[in-house]
Amino acid sequence: MAEADAPRALRLDPADNVAVAVVALQAGETVALSGDTAVTVAEPIRFGHKLALREIAAGAPVVKYNETIGRASAAIAAGAHVHVHNVVSARLPGPAEPLGQRPRASSQALSQGARSSSREDPR
Repeated sequence: MAEADAPRALRLDPADNVAVAVVALQAGETVALSGDTAVTVAEPIRFGHKLALREIAAGAPVVKYNETIGRASAAIAAGAHVHVHNVVSARLPGPAEPLGQRPRASSQALSQGARSSSREDPR
């Protein structure tokens, strides 16, 4: 396959509403996917990151591998970067509210946690 014909993003399952960038994508470029699907990239997307194939409403499932991997914490436009800033993971533990609403640990708590986790277990 010639480099010009190589896919720039992959949809892993026909039911997915995201694709994975296999190269860095630039805003404004149109990415063709298998079938008749094409999407215009709304913002730069790094290699390995996801882009929305269609609009995803706030609270709607984000689907990759035909599995719900999370829920949109805000509306996501077609072609937008899909990552931790607009998705709450369905696979990682934590509160169900959007990231911006999660309580933040204080810097003191974080530094104490770092110190305690770096100590060897006396057992």
